Order: sequence, then C-alpha cells, then structure tokens
Amino acid sequence: MKDRQSILVVDDDPNIAQLVRLYLEKEGFDVSVQTRGDEAVAAFQKNPPSLMLLDIMLPGLDGWQVCRAIRQISNIPIIMLTAKDETFDKVLGLELGADDYVTKPFEGKELVARVKAVLRRAAPGESDKDTLSFPGLTISLEKYEVHFQGRHVDMPPKELEVLYFLAAHQNRVFTRDQLLQQVWGFDFFGDSRTVDVHIKRLREKLQDSEQLGWQIRTVWGVGYKFEVK
Repeated sequence: MKDRQSILVVDDDPNIAQLVRLYLEKEGFDVSVQTRGDEAVAAFQKNPPSLMLLDIMLPGLDGWQVCRAIRQISNIPIIMLTAKDETFDKVLGLELGADDYVTKPFEGKELVARVKAVLRRAAPGESDKDTLSFPGLTISLEKYEVHFQGRHVDMPPKELEVLYFLAAHQNRVFTRDQLLQQVWGFDFFGDSRTVDVHIKRLREKLQDSEQLGWQIRTVWGVGYKFEVK
C-alpha cells in the first residue's frame, strides 16, 4: 500500500483549520493541525510532513517567522494562507521560500488542486535523472541539489527547477508566461511576479556568476535567459 502523504495545517482559526482538514482528508491525505507558530515549528521538527499549509497571522510566531525557521532546516513545500489579497504578502512569502499562496476565502477544490500541484512538482520524476554542469555550477534533478563554487546551495524545489530549465536551454530567452507554463504547469494559479521573485532569489544565491562565464540575464521587455559566453 502506498504511503499516504501528510499535511501540516497551521491556522489559529479552528473553523478554517477544520474545513481544510475535511477537504484534504477526503482526498486521502493525513492531516494534523497546529494553532500556534512556535508549536508548529516544534511539531515539524518532531514529525516532518510532506507539505505545510501556513497562515500568516499566528500567535507565538507569525507565518513569516515560521516559514523562515522551516527553510533553515528543510525544503519541504510550503503554501501560505493569507486573508489579504496583496502583492506585498505574496511576494514576501515567496522571498522567504514559500512555494505558493492561497488567499482567503478560498474554494476547497482550488486549495486541493494547489496542494496536489505543489506536491507533484516537488517530487522528482523518473525521467528527470539529469545533471547540468557549468564552470563552478552543478545542477542535479536526480538528487535535487545545486553546488556553486564548491559548496552546496539550499534551494526549494521550484527555485531549482527554474534554474535547471533555463540552464538546459542556455542562451534562449523565455517570457515570464512561458516560464510559468514550463516550470509551474498550467495548473499553477499564480502570476508572472512569481517568476521575478524566483529569479531574484537565484541571483542572490549565485552572485558573481558572470565571472565564471555564465549568468541569469534579464532581457528587457521580454523575459530571462541563462546566458553562457
């Protein structure tokens, strides 16, 4: 029997937490609930889930602090829950390492679809056993690892996939919409700003790469490319 995937729901609203639990358990997930940010981090360390659904406004530690703490020890998928449909909240969550966000109120089908999509993207496929190498850089989809200038670089799955896709098509320009379609898939409910956030994070982690003969370059008015000289 295939192991059931586990979801940790972190929300201090018992009604929302119970509703989310019902949606996900109906789809075959094992679901646990935490109502405080500090207790959620402790629960995660004791029994890491397959994915975390994380509210922003929490007692103990807020969602931003929880996300930051989890990213220091794990790359498991995190979907932020927010009552505000504001770009600032979405971008901040993505910059801290969240993989997606859901705005309250949300439809059950949409929430389940996002959870399944993020889990599917986070799992390396059998056909993805490829490694790309450039001066000072190695990207492995088989191991989901990146090494830059001799050191391991922590990257959430989606961030690594953006880098791998661009590097696998070196010197080719892709628009933001093309990257959303190719990397996130048609079932991604975000927008093109998500691409910008991931590119920004990649550049911060791969600083001074142009000295090695390659870089992630912005083509103004078009999109991005992995340029190799």
